[in-house]
Amino acid sequence: MIITIIINISFGSVSIPFKDIFASIFSNGETKETWSYIILNYRIPKAITAILAGSGLAIGGLLMQTLFRNPLAGPYVLGISSGASLGVAILILGSSIIGGSFLALSSSNILLTIAASLGSFLVLFVVMLVSRKVKNTMTILIIGLMFGSITAAIISVLAYFSSAEYLQQYLFWSFGSLGNLTWNEIFIFSIIYLLAIALVIPTIKPLNSLLLGENYAKSLGISFNKTKNLILLATSLLTGVITAFSGPIAFVGLASPHITKLVFNTSNHKILLPAVAIFGAIIMLISDTIAQLPNSEYTLPINAITSLFGAPVVIWLLLRKKKINI
Repeated sequence: MIITIIINISFGSVSIPFKDIFASIFSNGETKETWSYIILNYRIPKAITAILAGSGLAIGGLLMQTLFRNPLAGPYVLGISSGASLGVAILILGSSIIGGSFLALSSSNILLTIAASLGSFLVLFVVMLVSRKVKNTMTILIIGLMFGSITAAIISVLAYFSSAEYLQQYLFWSFGSLGNLTWNEIFIFSIIYLLAIALVIPTIKPLNSLLLGENYAKSLGISFNKTKNLILLATSLLTGVITAFSGPIAFVGLASPHITKLVFNTSNHKILLPAVAIFGAIIMLISDTIAQLPNSEYTLPINAITSLFGAPVVIWLLLRKKKINI
């Protein structure tokens, strides 16, 4: 992970000598001012965002796969990401339809983040409300998928009536981006991330029991409803804040748990949770480095890289293993 962080900071559209990178970080700017600005205000924040987003999605994916005992479950199955996308769609595409003074609002990065946060937490509220009334976890999974379908339908209607300019703006947001956050935004991101991790820690022992089913966990005296609510809340917080600040990022949350299990060959969540966080961060850092197209002015969508390069790796690992474990 340390190696991938160094590589990620070292490469970009501007070629900066390796010694100047370390000079900018450790020597109080004893290098070119422009290089120092790029490293301290763009590359390092981007690397931190990649670590937070990659590890958060990976942890969310592991929690969902264990709770639902479904290898295809990921952090987005609850519809939280769809809620964030709907919030941004209403801001951008809705501004296109309404016009007037609302047009200026859709270009604000802060307002995009607020809109995504409100959309994700609205869905979170509904999911938590449903989880109190529904005891079957598979029902919660299906309801989450239905939320995704409903929001996709609303976004399609908004897109139909929107202009090409605002459709393109929404499309660019949906590609995902790690490089637009200020230090203040990263601070807020980190606080919510750490809050979600704090909710995950008490669930480590119950997660091991859930591998053998809900009834087995209850027979050990574990409060299933409490554990379920903590898992849902933690995953929703992680998914919501990551989507709000970085956009919807595919593949990482689904694939990282499988890669980690194949490498470590264990189902113990005391090992899996920190390991999957590290693997998720590494995958995101590598994907972001590739997306930067080093020494080029172009930057590819992070979503395209995570899926294009990551999915074949998972397929190859699974074909070697010839089986998949929950």
